[in-house]
Amino acid sequence: MLLIFLRSLVFNVLFYAVFVILAILALPTLLMPLGALMTVARWWANATLFLMRVICNIKVEFRGVERIPKGPLVVVAKHQSFWETCALPPLFEHPIFILKRQLMYIPVFGQFLAKYGMISIDRTAGVKALLDMTRRARAAVRSGCQLVIFPEGTRRPPGAPPDYKTGFAQIYSACGVPCLPVALNSGLFWPRRTFMRYPGTLVVEFLDPLPPGLPKDEFIARIRDTIEEATTRIVEAGRREQEQLIGCAPSYVAAKG
Repeated sequence: MLLIFLRSLVFNVLFYAVFVILAILALPTLLMPLGALMTVARWWANATLFLMRVICNIKVEFRGVERIPKGPLVVVAKHQSFWETCALPPLFEHPIFILKRQLMYIPVFGQFLAKYGMISIDRTAGVKALLDMTRRARAAVRSGCQLVIFPEGTRRPPGAPPDYKTGFAQIYSACGVPCLPVALNSGLFWPRRTFMRYPGTLVVEFLDPLPPGLPKDEFIARIRDTIEEATTRIVEAGRREQEQLIGCAPSYVAAKG
């Protein structure tokens, strides 16, 4: 475990150093067309994947990329780690995330988020926030964007009981476009609330898209069942691999989340 600790320490130092450097380089993009900022975001994602592989022995496997539809889309993804917020965007033409409003107040970083067109919400505003979020999401999708939603609202550690909210179904209904479910096991390798990074194969699996227009209850059930079944499968495979690599019970890794 000492080696994993040291690798994690080196990774985090380099990860944030790269972030700061790219943020400085990206400052002129605030006055440029959006494509320039999206290019820097891709550099960040690629640099992160490189550091994960070389330093932490974390390989990343994207499955089912061919299932990603072209054009406007609602993406409903499992959320276990910060990792997916920086690694998923390059896989889409113009991804827009729904995120908490506090992130918009971070100096410089908040300006990048605003430039990108991210949709911020005030979680204390209740129904008003949901209506505003739905209106902005519909406008973004109709302009050709891919809207990325984390239906549980926050990061959940691997193995935690699912906690799907219902607001994402309203957005899906309002947007009238296909929905792409996404399963992953990132929480095993980049757990929340710790700087530790564990070796193994991080898997992101794009599942069969759902057509627009499904009834709300049917849509929620199909999304939940589809994502949870695939997530359970790839989390269990990841835990078995980690147990072989680091020689500890998989529950220890999950507990770190």
